[in-house]
Amino acid sequence: MAAAAGHTWIGSAGMAVELSSYERMFRRAGLPLFIVGFSATRDVFNRFTPLFATVFIAEVLLAAKADWSIGVNIAATLAGLVILVLASGLVNRIRGRAFLALPDRFGRPELAVFVLAPAILPLIFGGQVRSALLAVAGNLALVAVVYLVWGFGLLAIVRWAVRRMAGQLATSLALLSRALAPLLIFALVLFVNTEMWQVFSSMSEVALLLVGGGLAALAALFVAVRIPPEVHRIEDETGAGGPPLGRREQINVGLVMMVSQALQVFVVTVGVAVLFVAFGALAIGPEILRSWGIESPRSVLAFTLLGQQVEITDALLRVAGGIAAFTGLYFAIAVVTDARYREEFFDELTGEMRAIFIARSEYLGALAARS
Repeated sequence: MAAAAGHTWIGSAGMAVELSSYERMFRRAGLPLFIVGFSATRDVFNRFTPLFATVFIAEVLLAAKADWSIGVNIAATLAGLVILVLASGLVNRIRGRAFLALPDRFGRPELAVFVLAPAILPLIFGGQVRSALLAVAGNLALVAVVYLVWGFGLLAIVRWAVRRMAGQLATSLALLSRALAPLLIFALVLFVNTEMWQVFSSMSEVALLLVGGGLAALAALFVAVRIPPEVHRIEDETGAGGPPLGRREQINVGLVMMVSQALQVFVVTVGVAVLFVAFGALAIGPEILRSWGIESPRSVLAFTLLGQQVEITDALLRVAGGIAAFTGLYFAIAVVTDARYREEFFDELTGEMRAIFIARSEYLGALAARS
């Protein structure tokens, strides 16, 4: 029998149950990196081996060319499968496994085969350089998404942030009343400005995506700048006597904080967009748009409300989205610079994280007692 951090451990089986309950708590909180020995090769990529294998085989099939005969395509596909089996088997032998064994861990050699081997096939069969580069980029993106979503518990973080969104919105509305009131007045003036409509209605979809993505990236950068010192602050206030956080654990806590704030910025941005779409649909009709030089805007939705014809056009959605994106950026900056908001937000977050840090201290104590 051993005692650790206020818990009594009776035998190894009982301790294993307690440890697994702590680890489930960390995963539900979006903090899987609090688990000692958490490994990307064992705990993340291994779970997605069927997905990687499916993508692997699909890319072999896509290496075929439409202008080849069926027989040549079949031969090329079979040759590609042989090449991939040989590459996987070679990695297995290096790992000390049977040639055709499924990997019990998905480390760097296995990832290298998954990312690079399918890209070799388009080069061999037809010299398809573009297809090879797309295969490498796509596989790297898939690995990155899997690691982010599962390795850092992104889905659990989003669920946790959504659950506490109602309470945070009250804090956000208080900040909105202080920070966004002048901006909303300015945005309203821009909304009824002819040049604003002409610019956004004439932009291509690619340009709109680039502008929107650039503003979102800039907003994320402003939020991310404040995260590291706040992580240290929360650790100092809620450390519960446990050892200092490691680098990966700090990143995991920072991601929880960033997603929570980013979700608030997103909700505010969507809310502003809906507000301007509703206002524009009621106040700015096709006649006004034609007087501004915007001919034949494409109607997305039209209906009658209390005898009033309401029409939502693509031009309205573009302008409302553009103003909302700028508003979201402004709000993200206000989140970083408003001292009162930061104090309210992080005091609330600190209170919720305290239980997790206490659990971490008990969990590490239990591991120490077992050893």
